[in-house]
Parts: sequence; C-alpha cells; structure tokens
Amino acid sequence: MNTTLLKKRLVYVFISISVCLIIGFLSSVATQSSVNDWYLTLNKPSFNPPNWLFAPVWSTLYVLMGVSAGWVWAKGFHHKWVKTALYHFGFQLLLNALWSIVFFGLQSPFWALLVIISLLVMIILTIKWFRLVSKVAAVLLIPYLAWVCFALVLNFKIWELN
Repeated sequence: MNTTLLKKRLVYVFISISVCLIIGFLSSVATQSSVNDWYLTLNKPSFNPPNWLFAPVWSTLYVLMGVSAGWVWAKGFHHKWVKTALYHFGFQLLLNALWSIVFFGLQSPFWALLVIISLLVMIILTIKWFRLVSKVAAVLLIPYLAWVCFALVLNFKIWELN
C-alpha cells in the first residue's frame, strides 16, 4: 500500500473515530441526567453489569466502530456500496444516540426497547453492507453487535421488572 493511500485511510479512520466518540459523549450527557437517581430506583436483573463497566465498554466499541467506518469510507465514497454502507452506519449511530435519550433522558424503558430493536436491525444491515466493502470492517462491528444484543436483553428485563 502506498503512503498516500495509507495517510488517506488513517485520516478517514481518525475522523470516523472522532465522530463516534462525540456521539458517545453526547449520549452520555443524557445518561448522566438519570443514572445517579432514576436508574438507581429501578429493579434490575441479576446479570446487570456494574455502572463503572459501561464507559470503558462503550468507549472501546465506539473506537472499533470508527475504525470500521473509516476503513469503509477509505474505499471511496463515490462507490454505491460504500455510500449505502455508510448511510446504514450513520442511521444506526443516530439510533444508538436515540436509545440513551429515550431510556435515560425520557426515562422510558419500553420506548427504548423499541429503539434498541430497531438499532439491532440496523447494525445487522450495516454489517451486511460493510462486508460487501470490507470483511475486516464487518468483523470489527461484531463486538458492537454482541453488546447491543446483551443490552437488548437487559433493557427488556428492566422494562419487565418495572
């Protein structure tokens, strides 16, 4: 790989990581509004992770998502598959942020459950499109998919228990 292509790829990865981390930070603002009061009053299942675990997990996932999106973007936004893949990525990223707003900001586990189901579908579609562009980029989204599956079950149980 020539150095110009490598630099271009690194720039796209850096921009994508930055966007993902900014979305994650903004989502955490909605989370912080309720995590130390309303959330503490909820009945939670036995498998609910400790609160301190969420920040490092999400930070890692946002970096992996950013690397993945940057890798796809570097293949050339002019290509129809790249555009389609990145549109799916952008939409799932918005749903990701919306979940925090609905669950924590609006304090609505039921509506958040509907959002996270939509998010899961969009992640699967994003992986499908990313795989057409880059298998590496698709694989980088697998931990995110796994965590959102876990979060869906956790969201369901919190809704069910409350």
